[in-house]
Amino acid sequence: MSQTCIGAQLYTVRDFTKTASDFAATCKKLREIGYRSVQISALGPIDDAEVAKILDGEGIICPVTHVSFDKIKDTEGCLSYHKTFNCDLTALGHYRSDKLADWKQFISEFGEAARRLAAKGFRVGYHNHSHEWALIDGVRPIDLMIETFGEEVWFEIDTYWVAHAGGDPAAWIERIGQLKGDRIPVIHVKDMHISLDRQHKMCEVGSGNLNWPAILKACRAAGVKWYMVERDSGDLDPFESLKISYNNLREMGLE
Repeated sequence: MSQTCIGAQLYTVRDFTKTASDFAATCKKLREIGYRSVQISALGPIDDAEVAKILDGEGIICPVTHVSFDKIKDTEGCLSYHKTFNCDLTALGHYRSDKLADWKQFISEFGEAARRLAAKGFRVGYHNHSHEWALIDGVRPIDLMIETFGEEVWFEIDTYWVAHAGGDPAAWIERIGQLKGDRIPVIHVKDMHISLDRQHKMCEVGSGNLNWPAILKACRAAGVKWYMVERDSGDLDPFESLKISYNNLREMGLE
């Protein structure tokens, strides 16, 4: 297992990455927790070269980012941006529509953009929430994507959102992992707590109700390389949350 397989999705600490000085302080805190990789997302207006310099200074790498669909469609711009971080993976945060025709058009355009980048040695993925499981004219967008996309598109499975949709994260990782090619190089690890009033809440990995032995077993079978810890919102300070998740994942056998 890679020594850097547990990473931090920077969206978790988005309130602390608005300026270069804040970003530097955040990276220092992450490195002190033990993180040696991050997924760039939701940064403030910081020069890309400065971001790369700060990461390098802390000994942190960036194997994957989140960028907009517009950036993904700009082949040369996307490649140039990611070259700054020596990064060859990105994912789109999500797409949303209540019309099946829109989904079909999006899938066609996204696949075309991904193929252009794949020809240059760069890979594009799609990050799920739970709305991709909602039926539209009898069709679930997640099924349509799995059936339509080829090896040019990978899937950044988010464990919380799969469960939020009523799915079994381990089963979906297993399903997509059986597709041709390296289809799940990165996942978002995020746990779900069920409150006494039956509400779903995001929580630290290992502190909720998700079946982590089954999820991690499926990840190993699918060839997952990077386990990016993310918590969109929650009760604890985001750095404390990232620390708890990191330590729990270490106890589960990841490094």
